[in-house]
Amino acid sequence: MKMLVEIADNKAASFKELIKQHSYVKAKTISEPNAAILEEIMHIKKAFKNLEKVKAGKLKTRPASELLNEL
Repeated sequence: MKMLVEIADNKAASFKELIKQHSYVKAKTISEPNAAILEEIMHIKKAFKNLEKVKAGKLKTRPASELLNEL
C-alpha cells in the first residue's frame, strides 16, 4: 500500500525517525510541487471514476444551467 502523508515541517524529523524503526516501511520525501501534482492527479482520477458511474446510471447529474444559477 502507498500513502501520501502531510507532516508539519517542524515535526518531519521526528516522524522520519519513528518510521525508520519499522523495517516494513519505506519512505521517500517529495517536493511540495510534486505533492501538488499528485493531489491533482488523484482529483482527476476521481472525476473519471464519477463519470464512469454516471454513464452506468449509478450517479445522478444535474444540468449545467442549474449549477450556473447557483453562482
